[in-house]
Amino acid sequence: MAANPAHMFHHVAYRCRDSEATRAFYEDFLGMELAQAFVIERTATGHDASVLHSFYKLGDGSFLAFFEVPGSDFDFKQQHDFDLHVAMETSPEELAAVLAKAREAGIEARGPADHGIIRSIYLRDPNGYVVELAAKTDRHAAEMDPTRNKARATLDAWTARKAH
Repeated sequence: MAANPAHMFHHVAYRCRDSEATRAFYEDFLGMELAQAFVIERTATGHDASVLHSFYKLGDGSFLAFFEVPGSDFDFKQQHDFDLHVAMETSPEELAAVLAKAREAGIEARGPADHGIIRSIYLRDPNGYVVELAAKTDRHAAEMDPTRNKARATLDAWTARKAH
């Protein structure tokens, strides 16, 4: 099945503890422009609210967004990479520069990790989320082609293995 061109991210959204600390990380540190921020005082279902919704622009025109909801319980916990992370594409040069900058700034940073199709570094934002920066390798296009990589067969085999 071919990808539906209508299926593209406009934004992916997460909660944040503090909008200014989040802005400092994504805009000042990572260089993602704060494209929009607005206060939500009434939800679409008619409930009173006090929420700030902010959007950071990525190079492809999509956005990474955050909701700050003061006084509303939310379990901010250190996530394991397997549980939750957001991965954004960058260049190999930027990967090395951001890793050095993070280490110099005392920001939790790991990598680079070679995954064959990408080389990645992992950072932790002020909310505890894992942020992966990934640079494609020469193998990326071929290995991400489902007509060549047997992705469906691998998934089917995994599903059958779990059933036993």
